[in-house]
Amino acid sequence: MTLLRIYRDQDGTAPIEEFRDAEAIAAALNQVGVQFEQWQAQQPIAAEADQDAILAAYSKEIARLREEGGYVTADVIRMHPDHPQKAELRQKFLNEHIHKEDEVRFFVEGQAVFYLHLGDRVYATLCTAGDLIGVPANTPHWFDMGDQPQFAAIRLFCNPEGWVAHFTDSPIAKTFPEYHAFV
Repeated sequence: MTLLRIYRDQDGTAPIEEFRDAEAIAAALNQVGVQFEQWQAQQPIAAEADQDAILAAYSKEIARLREEGGYVTADVIRMHPDHPQKAELRQKFLNEHIHKEDEVRFFVEGQAVFYLHLGDRVYATLCTAGDLIGVPANTPHWFDMGDQPQFAAIRLFCNPEGWVAHFTDSPIAKTFPEYHAFV
Protein backbone atom coordinates (compact mmCIF):
# COMPACT_ATOMS: atom_id res chain seq x y z
CA MET A 1 0.00 0.00 0.00
CA THR A 2 1.32 3.43 -0.98
CA LEU A 3 2.06 5.65 2.01
CA LEU A 4 3.31 9.20 2.61
CA ARG A 5 4.56 10.39 5.98
CA ILE A 6 5.69 13.97 6.44
CA TYR A 7 8.21 14.73 9.18
CA ARG A 8 9.96 17.82 10.47
CA ASP A 9 13.52 17.55 9.21
CA GLN A 10 14.81 17.79 12.79
CA ASP A 11 12.63 14.90 14.05
CA GLY A 12 12.52 11.57 12.25
CA THR A 13 10.66 9.89 15.08
CA ALA A 14 7.12 11.26 14.76
CA PRO A 15 5.38 12.14 11.50
CA ILE A 16 3.31 15.31 11.53
CA GLU A 17 1.03 14.08 8.71
CA GLU A 18 0.27 10.74 7.09
CA PHE A 19 -1.58 9.89 3.89
CA ARG A 20 -2.64 6.47 2.58
CA ASP A 21 -4.98 7.52 -0.23
CA ALA A 22 -3.27 7.86 -3.65
CA GLU A 23 -5.15 11.05 -4.52
CA ALA A 24 -4.23 12.68 -1.22
CA ILE A 25 -0.60 11.58 -1.64
CA ALA A 26 -0.52 13.03 -5.16
CA ALA A 27 -2.02 16.31 -3.94
CA ALA A 28 0.45 16.63 -1.05
CA LEU A 29 3.46 15.84 -3.24
CA ASN A 30 2.29 17.98 -6.17
CA GLN A 31 1.96 20.90 -3.74
CA VAL A 32 5.75 20.75 -3.20
CA GLY A 33 6.61 20.17 -6.85
CA VAL A 34 6.91 16.38 -6.81
CA GLN A 35 5.10 14.38 -9.49
CA PHE A 36 3.08 11.38 -8.33
CA GLU A 37 0.87 9.21 -10.55
CA GLN A 38 -0.48 5.69 -10.64
CA TRP A 39 -0.34 3.62 -13.84
CA GLN A 40 -1.83 0.37 -15.06
CA ALA A 41 -0.02 -1.96 -17.47
CA GLN A 42 -1.37 -2.06 -21.01
CA GLN A 43 -0.71 -5.81 -21.00
CA PRO A 44 0.04 -8.45 -18.35
CA ILE A 45 3.65 -8.65 -17.23
CA ALA A 46 5.09 -12.08 -16.49
CA ALA A 47 7.08 -12.50 -13.29
CA GLU A 48 10.17 -13.33 -15.35
CA ALA A 49 9.68 -10.42 -17.79
CA ASP A 50 12.89 -8.84 -18.99
CA GLN A 51 13.60 -5.14 -19.47
CA ASP A 52 12.26 -5.06 -23.04
CA ALA A 53 8.95 -6.66 -22.06
CA ILE A 54 8.49 -4.27 -19.14
CA LEU A 55 9.30 -1.20 -21.25
CA ALA A 56 6.91 -2.42 -23.96
CA ALA A 57 4.08 -2.86 -21.43
CA TYR A 58 4.36 0.79 -20.45
CA SER A 59 5.43 2.22 -23.81
CA LYS A 60 2.52 4.67 -24.06
CA GLU A 61 3.19 6.19 -20.63
CA ILE A 62 6.96 6.26 -21.20
CA ALA A 63 6.46 8.05 -24.55
CA ARG A 64 4.26 10.67 -22.84
CA LEU A 65 6.85 11.30 -20.14
CA ARG A 66 9.68 11.46 -22.68
CA GLU A 67 7.79 14.12 -24.60
CA GLU A 68 6.82 16.10 -21.49
CA GLY A 69 10.18 15.91 -19.71
CA GLY A 70 12.73 15.51 -22.49
CA TYR A 71 13.91 12.14 -21.21
CA VAL A 72 16.27 10.41 -23.63
CA THR A 73 16.72 7.01 -22.01
CA ALA A 74 14.62 4.52 -20.06
CA ASP A 75 15.73 1.33 -18.39
CA VAL A 76 14.59 -1.09 -15.72
CA ILE A 77 16.27 -1.77 -12.39
CA ARG A 78 15.24 -5.03 -10.76
CA MET A 79 16.36 -5.91 -7.24
CA HIS A 80 15.73 -9.14 -5.38
CA PRO A 81 17.00 -10.63 -2.11
CA ASP A 82 19.65 -12.69 -3.94
CA HIS A 83 21.05 -9.78 -5.99
CA PRO A 84 24.85 -9.89 -5.62
CA GLN A 85 25.19 -6.09 -5.27
CA LYS A 86 22.18 -5.44 -3.03
CA ALA A 87 24.20 -4.26 0.00
CA GLU A 88 26.49 -2.04 -2.06
CA LEU A 89 23.64 -0.46 -3.99
CA ARG A 90 21.53 0.07 -0.89
CA GLN A 91 24.39 1.81 0.87
CA LYS A 92 24.96 4.12 -2.10
CA PHE A 93 21.28 5.16 -2.26
CA LEU A 94 20.95 5.63 1.54
CA ASN A 95 22.98 8.85 1.62
CA GLU A 96 21.30 12.17 0.90
CA HIS A 97 22.09 13.39 -2.61
CA ILE A 98 20.77 15.46 -5.49
CA HIS A 99 20.71 15.00 -9.24
CA LYS A 100 21.16 17.78 -11.79
CA GLU A 101 18.11 16.35 -13.59
CA ASP A 102 14.72 15.02 -12.52
CA GLU A 103 14.69 11.51 -11.08
CA VAL A 104 11.66 9.64 -12.40
CA ARG A 105 10.81 6.12 -11.24
CA PHE A 106 7.82 3.93 -11.95
CA PHE A 107 7.41 0.85 -9.72
CA VAL A 108 6.39 -2.20 -11.74
CA GLU A 109 6.56 -4.57 -8.79
CA GLY A 110 7.53 -4.56 -5.13
CA GLN A 111 8.18 -1.47 -3.06
CA ALA A 112 10.80 0.93 -1.66
CA VAL A 113 10.89 4.31 0.11
CA PHE A 114 11.93 7.71 -1.26
CA TYR A 115 12.80 10.34 1.36
CA LEU A 116 12.55 13.88 -0.02
CA HIS A 117 14.14 16.69 2.00
CA LEU A 118 12.14 19.78 1.05
CA GLY A 119 12.76 22.86 3.17
CA ASP A 120 12.22 21.96 6.80
CA ARG A 121 10.25 18.80 6.00
CA VAL A 122 11.04 15.23 4.95
CA TYR A 123 8.43 13.55 2.75
CA ALA A 124 8.89 9.78 3.16
CA THR A 125 7.01 8.07 0.36
CA LEU A 126 6.54 4.30 0.25
CA CYS A 127 6.19 3.60 -3.47
CA THR A 128 4.54 0.33 -4.45
CA ALA A 129 3.67 -1.37 -7.74
CA GLY A 130 1.79 1.08 -9.95
CA ASP A 131 3.32 4.24 -8.45
CA LEU A 132 5.31 6.81 -10.41
CA ILE A 133 7.33 9.43 -8.58
CA GLY A 134 9.12 12.33 -10.25
CA VAL A 135 11.68 14.02 -8.01
CA PRO A 136 12.64 17.47 -9.37
CA ALA A 137 16.27 18.23 -10.20
CA ASN A 138 18.38 19.47 -7.27
CA THR A 139 15.99 18.05 -4.64
CA PRO A 140 17.92 16.56 -1.70
CA HIS A 141 16.71 13.00 -1.16
CA TRP A 142 17.68 9.42 -0.40
CA PHE A 143 16.22 6.02 -1.19
CA ASP A 144 15.89 2.81 0.82
CA MET A 145 15.03 -0.55 -0.68
CA GLY A 146 15.70 -2.50 2.52
CA ASP A 147 18.27 -5.21 3.13
CA GLN A 148 16.13 -7.80 1.29
CA PRO A 149 15.02 -5.72 -1.70
CA GLN A 150 12.16 -6.83 -3.93
CA PHE A 151 11.19 -4.40 -6.66
CA ALA A 152 11.40 -3.55 -10.33
CA ALA A 153 11.25 0.04 -11.49
CA ILE A 154 11.40 1.85 -14.81
CA ARG A 155 13.88 4.72 -14.69
CA LEU A 156 13.83 7.68 -17.07
CA PHE A 157 16.80 9.98 -17.66
CA CYS A 158 17.59 13.21 -19.52
CA ASN A 159 21.28 12.43 -19.11
CA PRO A 160 22.44 9.57 -21.38
CA GLU A 161 24.88 8.57 -18.61
CA GLY A 162 21.92 7.56 -16.43
CA TRP A 163 22.05 7.82 -12.62
CA VAL A 164 24.55 10.49 -11.53
CA ALA A 165 24.39 11.58 -7.90
CA HIS A 166 25.93 14.54 -6.11
CA PHE A 167 26.10 13.72 -2.40
CA THR A 168 25.27 16.46 0.13
CA ASP A 169 27.37 14.95 2.97
CA SER A 170 24.44 15.62 5.30
CA PRO A 171 23.88 13.03 8.06
CA ILE A 172 20.07 13.56 7.94
CA ALA A 173 19.29 10.15 6.42
CA LYS A 174 20.69 8.45 9.52
CA THR A 175 18.08 10.17 11.72
CA PHE A 176 15.02 8.79 9.92
CA PRO A 177 13.50 5.30 10.04
CA GLU A 178 14.99 2.93 7.50
CA TYR A 179 12.84 0.84 5.18
CA HIS A 180 11.88 -1.96 7.61
CA ALA A 181 11.07 0.41 10.48
CA PHE A 182 9.09 2.65 8.12
CA VAL A 183 7.07 -0.19 6.62
